[in-house]
Amino acid sequence: MQPEAQAVFAALAHDTRLRSLVLLHHHGELCVCELTHALGMSQPHISRHLALLRETGLVADRRSGTWVFYRLNPTLPGWAKRVLRVTAEGVVGESPFAEDARALAAMVDRPDIVRCA
Repeated sequence: MQPEAQAVFAALAHDTRLRSLVLLHHHGELCVCELTHALGMSQPHISRHLALLRETGLVADRRSGTWVFYRLNPTLPGWAKRVLRVTAEGVVGESPFAEDARALAAMVDRPDIVRCA
């Protein structure tokens, strides 16, 4: 499913979705537990916004046991990839994006090392 421009920009307009997309851009694939830790938000809140991003076609997911991992949808059209890239690169040092990156970097037991427990 190719996202429509209106849906992409509507998704970017919400703080939780934008922060999640920026982290996914920089890290490739993240578990829901990593996003909840980095953003300091509850799992139901993050999952609700990730579901909207998935329905819009911006992210893809995969299951590994009971955990769900998200990444930017590899089939995004070029214009959408460019918008996300330029946005993520443009806000990298700004608040709250810099704090999100630091929180994620400080997370112990990241799923790529040890599965979430």
